[in-house]
Amino acid sequence: MESSDAELDLLRSVQAVLRELSTQAPALQSNRGMWRWSLHKKVERDPGKSPALVGILLRELEKAESEDLRHVIIPLLHTLMYVLTKATGISEELYQRTYTFCMRLLTLPTPYCTVALECAIRLKTETAVPGTLYQRMVIAEQNLTNDLYPYRERVFLFVDPELVSPSVCSALLLEIQAAQEKQTPEACMRHVVSHALQAALGDTCEVGALHQKLQASPRSALERYFHAVVAAVEQMAGEHSPSPAGYLERLEEIRCALLGPAAAARGRCGGDPLRDRPPSIPLPSPHITFHLWTDEEQLWKELVLFLRPRSQLRLSADLEALDLQGLPPCGELARVSVLSTDSGIERDLPSGADEPPAPSSPEMERAGLQRKGGIKKRAWPPNILMPGSWGGPPGLHRRTGGPGGDGELLPGVSRLHTARVLVLGDDRMLGRLAQAYHSLRKRETQKFCLTPRLSLQLYYIRVLAPEAPSAPREPELGELAAFLGRADPWYENTVNTLCPAIHKLAAMPLSLDTSQTVDPFILDVITYYVRMGIQPIYFQIYTVKIFSDLSQDPAEDVFLTELKVKIQDSKLPKDGFSPKKRGVAEGPGAELSICYQKALLSHRAREVTVSLRAAGLVLKAIPASDAEVSGPTHLPPTAAPVRDHACLNVSVTEVVKSSNLAGRSFSTVTNTFRTVDLRIQSQDQRLLTLLLDKDSRRTFRNVVRFEVAPCPEPCSGAHKSKAPWLSSHRQKETEVTKAKSKPLLMPINTFSGIVQ
Repeated sequence: MESSDAELDLLRSVQAVLRELSTQAPALQSNRGMWRWSLHKKVERDPGKSPALVGILLRELEKAESEDLRHVIIPLLHTLMYVLTKATGISEELYQRTYTFCMRLLTLPTPYCTVALECAIRLKTETAVPGTLYQRMVIAEQNLTNDLYPYRERVFLFVDPELVSPSVCSALLLEIQAAQEKQTPEACMRHVVSHALQAALGDTCEVGALHQKLQASPRSALERYFHAVVAAVEQMAGEHSPSPAGYLERLEEIRCALLGPAAAARGRCGGDPLRDRPPSIPLPSPHITFHLWTDEEQLWKELVLFLRPRSQLRLSADLEALDLQGLPPCGELARVSVLSTDSGIERDLPSGADEPPAPSSPEMERAGLQRKGGIKKRAWPPNILMPGSWGGPPGLHRRTGGPGGDGELLPGVSRLHTARVLVLGDDRMLGRLAQAYHSLRKRETQKFCLTPRLSLQLYYIRVLAPEAPSAPREPELGELAAFLGRADPWYENTVNTLCPAIHKLAAMPLSLDTSQTVDPFILDVITYYVRMGIQPIYFQIYTVKIFSDLSQDPAEDVFLTELKVKIQDSKLPKDGFSPKKRGVAEGPGAELSICYQKALLSHRAREVTVSLRAAGLVLKAIPASDAEVSGPTHLPPTAAPVRDHACLNVSVTEVVKSSNLAGRSFSTVTNTFRTVDLRIQSQDQRLLTLLLDKDSRRTFRNVVRFEVAPCPEPCSGAHKSKAPWLSSHRQKETEVTKAKSKPLLMPINTFSGIVQ
């Protein structure tokens, strides 16, 4: 009876999650995301419910497949995989049904086949060696030292103190610290040993006695058991034809060593399931470091510190001279060719000599003169400066794909570490992240330090400042989060719901009693997001060249979401000549010359030049409607720029002059168009003010001209031809051709990418 009641309770919770995805009722809006969290908490408190929950989720997935309810497939699949990662005692039949279901999803379009493939790979690993997913996740996230699985992960939480209130920062920091104080390395090693033995041996491992023995074991003994379990699991996972009998035998030996000689006999007889009820084995939250973003290069510096070996944790004064675990210095690695600066002639030195012979030696007397090659070229792979993992397809987003391949990019070097950068804030924070990402990529083309060893994953949680009743209404600062919510409904239900919850946490009084057990809702949702959100949506970064004086070089910056143009109220010089008749009003706005390339489905270059009087412009890079998110599905894959929204939506507030009996009057009308690039210049004495990404700190005044275009990969100009035998015209053509590289796209991880 208890079993049926428990299954009925779990079924009601799962159906509540499904209703949450299928309805937009106002009554459910305030509690979105709570059902998924409470469902996972139920099996965390009582692990014996895990097999029942897996069966319920699997039945709902099969039902959604048969009824073609695709909008619930990915959320249910992520929920199921999160349960399987932590669960023990799942039957082989359930694993096989889940794997078969994922394989059937491979016939569906993206993102369903992409997510299903990732889940199928994990399921195959877990089925072959139960407990592998849990062990590898804990080892990487908690940085547990071992030789067989050397991967490391870290979550970098960045908050701009000027955009997020101090109370929110303090509340988040206290919740993170309170949770991680209990996650000592010893506790994490105990969790790994207990989970591996329980997943492989089941009820015969005497989990109650095992838990007590591990609690009483000293650090040295605990490390010995931990390394033995890791070795058994990783050796089994690395075998092409694994032997389950040998694997179970090795784990049985570890269990007997822990519990003593009498454990073998008790294990053969089996334990009492009522008396030896398995304790809850938690999955510790990842190691999160909290950072107040105050320095422009702070992101790059933190990533460099993360990659430093433990013996070199002190940051040197010159970050450019970095040596990462046996890699050549960054400057040596980045130089593809080395130009000789001598006369080109050298003595013929004996091969293999460490030092040149003495001037009076016979070798020097017999040595002749030999021409030395002026350039030494290195045989790096052709894509050394632009690894495939950094790039994505052209356009604002791609509908497929997890992170790029983590294979070897350089001989003997693979990316062992993952940095999950999570930013909290609004669109202004994302504009700052785009600046840092562009700077990091540009630095990597000069000093190739991070890319060979680091997988960079970007995450975003919207945190808006609460609106004061008397304050003027702020412009919309959550457009990108709203776009992500429209593109991925599971992101909307899980991540976008954190904004009000974080403000509620900040409003609560601080509790100094750390003995109370409190479920950290916000930390749990963040943990779920960074673990399961591995499908990126790529956003185009745009570069803007700003001219304050046409005779000087422009200033350059980048933006991600919006560029706003205002007309300054500048006056004509006193000695200036105005062709206008005295007493005739100029009218509002400024005369602008606008030259842009029209965005067409055919991708044919069509430039349009217009002159008009405008009171302001707004350039937006984020689609504003659901129709723009999904895009037309009949276009071929080559039609990426329009289909994937790699274009700007420009709104021009045009000033229209009209004449009537009362005199001349002015009205405004808004014209909109879509473009790939844009060049605007003021034709009269009026100056312009540019505001990037809605951030008042990124304001440019007294602008006479600016140019906007998709930001290219920073390495696009690294191979410009300088052959002297080419004519100047041919050389310019060569430079232009080689400079046309892929646009720079910034990935933000979601649960599924774009759901059509």
